[in-house]
Amino acid sequence: MIRGEKIFLRAMEPEDIDMLYDFENDPEVWHVSNTYIPFSKHFLTQFIFNSCNDLFVDKQLRLMIILNKGEQCVGTLDFFDFDPMHMRAGIGILVEKSSRGKGIATEAIRLASEYAFNFLNLHQLFIHVTQDNPSSINVFEKSGFIRTGIKKDWLCIKNSWKDVLFMQLINDSHIVTNEKI
Repeated sequence: MIRGEKIFLRAMEPEDIDMLYDFENDPEVWHVSNTYIPFSKHFLTQFIFNSCNDLFVDKQLRLMIILNKGEQCVGTLDFFDFDPMHMRAGIGILVEKSSRGKGIATEAIRLASEYAFNFLNLHQLFIHVTQDNPSSINVFEKSGFIRTGIKKDWLCIKNSWKDVLFMQLINDSHIVTNEKI
């Protein structure tokens, strides 16, 4: 468990199935995860039970965002496209609508970044976000991510092409040596 002031991040549990079902089947966010099909509860249950919950094994890791007060699940945070050779991973976050604008995403990203850099020993995290999503851009910039590129006409959403920002958070304190083993 990774604990902060307002929230903590924890592994998926079977009781998260209803929240995951709602998140994964919301067409408004499908473009974010490149998903365009609904998921069954059976499939999501198998995902929970078959996951090793180990970034190095699964090459992805989903953590649940839980409020410290009341222990209510309010979102998910994912590490994906993990590349151990280059010590980087993508990061994505989804906070339920009623919990947005309360600093939860910012704290979750900070906790996840600290975990990635200090425990997993990653060198960098990256995100892709549409340019017309100022709230997400703001949250990631507030968390130290910088804009490093634009992917033109990258996503087609509702018959309209969207540019996608590529943003990175680099762990400058990470040192790579050339010593031979």
